[in-house]
Amino acid sequence: MFRDHTNLQRTESLPQRVGAGLLFGAAALLICCTAAPLLIAQEKNPYAGDAKVAKLGEYQFRSNCAFCHGLGARGGGRGPDLTRANKRHGTSDAEIFHNIRDGIPGTAMPAATNGGIGVGMSEEEIWQVVAYIRSVKKKVSAAETGDAAHGKELFYGAGACGTCHMVNGKGGRLGPDLSSTGSSRSVEYLAESLRSPSRRLALGLVEPLKDYSQEYETVTVVTSEGTKLQGVVLNEDSFTVQMLDTREQLHSFEKSKLRSYEKTRESLMPAYDTKTLPDKDLKDLIAFLLAASSQGGGK
Repeated sequence: MFRDHTNLQRTESLPQRVGAGLLFGAAALLICCTAAPLLIAQEKNPYAGDAKVAKLGEYQFRSNCAFCHGLGARGGGRGPDLTRANKRHGTSDAEIFHNIRDGIPGTAMPAATNGGIGVGMSEEEIWQVVAYIRSVKKKVSAAETGDAAHGKELFYGAGACGTCHMVNGKGGRLGPDLSSTGSSRSVEYLAESLRSPSRRLALGLVEPLKDYSQEYETVTVVTSEGTKLQGVVLNEDSFTVQMLDTREQLHSFEKSKLRSYEKTRESLMPAYDTKTLPDKDLKDLIAFLLAASSQGGGK
């Protein structure tokens, strides 16, 4: 009888256990179902189109982002122009949010946490910044509607830009690699760089962790044998200097052994005025840089 009673208890407890398991499973499924919309919501800006929130985002941007990306999000020494519709590391609200919150590996963009951007930003504040960035997004301007094919011909031909600058693996090494410049700089910045290439050097805008690892200051040396060389500074300390000359030859000197050593903040790049480079050709060159950045996949 004892054994029969035990078997009866076990038999009766089986549906109870099954029922409890089903109840637990249903509860877990309910939790997952209710959590899913929250997860999806995090991928969308809850403040999209809200002008008041965008204004709050502007304050957050000025406090935490403008140092690199410039006032108005138009690009700075380290950060790209964020008013451009197509962005190098993603264009959706979710991608922009994650770029701000988590940072972008391999770039100067830190995570928006304590020890990263400013004093740290909450997810709500990050979404406010995304709303602000959306509010300043601009349409393609007339300057961006040039003929990219003709701009490429100018870059590697009559304009001689390709003798010093490289784009997507083709060109010279004396000047900065311009492969990603079209996606990281405003049209106005590109135009100014062509018209007045010495401006930023002359102002002494030294920006750590910027796009280019060097200042491209012009250096002129006369060796102990009397050979005169001109080029750009690659590395320098109190006793030595490394330079790349105009023929792209690398040199390393001890300063004490040079007859003369002169460094200036006047760029080797010529200034392209409207006679040398008419406005139409300027637009075409810029169009080429924009197209080249897009073709390069933003790498």
